[in-house]
Amino acid sequence: MHTDWTIYSSLIGAGLVLLLPREAKNLIRWVALLTGLVGLTVALRDYFHYDAIVTGLVAETGSGFVHLRDVPWITALHSRYHLAVDGISLPLVVLNGFVCVTGILFSWNIESRTKEFFAFFLVLIAGVYGVFMAMDLFLLFVFYELAIIPKYFIIAIWGSTRKEYGAMKLVLYSFVGSALVFIAILAAFFAAGGQTFDMLELAKHPLAREIQVWIFPLAFAGFAVLAGMWPFHTWAPTGHVAAPTAASMLLAGVVMKLGAYGCLRASMMLFPAGLEHWKWWIAVLAIVGIIYGAAVALVQKDFKFIIGYSSVSHMGFVLLGLVTLNVIGVSGAVLQMFSHGIVASLLFAVVGRMVYDRTHTRQLDELGGLRKAIPFACVTFVIGGAASMGMPGFSGFVAEIQVLIGAFAMSPWLALGAALSIPITVAYILNANNKVFMEKDDHGGHHDHAEDGHGHELPPISLPEKAAAVILMALLVILGIYPSIMMNMIKPNVELFLRGLH
Repeated sequence: MHTDWTIYSSLIGAGLVLLLPREAKNLIRWVALLTGLVGLTVALRDYFHYDAIVTGLVAETGSGFVHLRDVPWITALHSRYHLAVDGISLPLVVLNGFVCVTGILFSWNIESRTKEFFAFFLVLIAGVYGVFMAMDLFLLFVFYELAIIPKYFIIAIWGSTRKEYGAMKLVLYSFVGSALVFIAILAAFFAAGGQTFDMLELAKHPLAREIQVWIFPLAFAGFAVLAGMWPFHTWAPTGHVAAPTAASMLLAGVVMKLGAYGCLRASMMLFPAGLEHWKWWIAVLAIVGIIYGAAVALVQKDFKFIIGYSSVSHMGFVLLGLVTLNVIGVSGAVLQMFSHGIVASLLFAVVGRMVYDRTHTRQLDELGGLRKAIPFACVTFVIGGAASMGMPGFSGFVAEIQVLIGAFAMSPWLALGAALSIPITVAYILNANNKVFMEKDDHGGHHDHAEDGHGHELPPISLPEKAAAVILMALLVILGIYPSIMMNMIKPNVELFLRGLH
């Protein structure tokens, strides 16, 4: 397997983009798209190849990891360039590939500083790939920061709606979280004798319980900031609203998953005793985030804020599933990471690219009747909204029902609390759909003839937009109808993971 070439191809693509002349905007777009397709192809090939080799691995090592690279890196720090994938990280690698390709297609209209935009975009993608493969804590931290830094420039330069404030808030929250993670990494390193940052080695020699109890909340909270855990969530809606469409897709689709993945792979795997001590507190915070995010989304008047707070709510399901510590709950959390990544990417594309870029407003009261003006956007939002609501036949249902079952096994009250968000989610999705696509605009016109409220004709949905939307919608349906295509990989690896915690 050569999954690590997703990282290298993305960085090479970014370099090629920077070498191209600034005026060759179409060539820049095509190089970025081909780079994204190379990464996605490698990820998909290795995803479907994984099952063919993992049985022997599990029998031999008791682990589902396929080691890609493991060589000395910074010898003075005992840090190694160690990359590996398993059935938990591979679905997220594939997710990153799909969000990369569709994000580039939805950014086909970028005209301002096109070269810099796609270069930053591909460097960010490389950082995300790296986090999902890094098995050395120091290396993981480097990739983690590599994924955050380009985000600031993408939002601050190409964003809208208080873009500098949104970019700065995201980065400040991210770096506070990173500081907590770095303190936890150093504590784990020195408490284990200062000989290795390798997570698999550290997991074989767990720290004393009293040490884990205070290191674990630092590591978990540090990563959970990026996952949008309440009450550290406030950067997320602001950042989503300020970001351009592709950046919103990346932010909700994969960057928030970096936080959840870090909670699972680093915090939970290395500090199981700390996890056992704090799991109920995390579960309660997750429930608060689930209900709070849905309730706030219900009263929003800005279309993009609705989807932003929706992401906070759905990421609460991920965190809740992780701390159930049973196979069905944790498997549901991993599947929810993938599912929500696709759902959020699709919905942010509808709001940012299909609606806002054409009508130049996101206010629900100023929209209406777009069903006839841009019917493709209406269909896309209905399908994405159905998946977000957890309708059977879509990926969201498969993921959330597993989290609820896992939470019920932990405590029926937790399942009840999480389930309270479902009718609220239905309400804000249907309300947004009604306000934006169904109702006529009573503030100066209507949209019956592909026109905005000022009588200007709305541009039709472009071919790149349609292609990207169809890809994302197909994934939601395929995974909803045939979830075993992913669960057959996730579940055995979750069993191995949980076995390693005891």
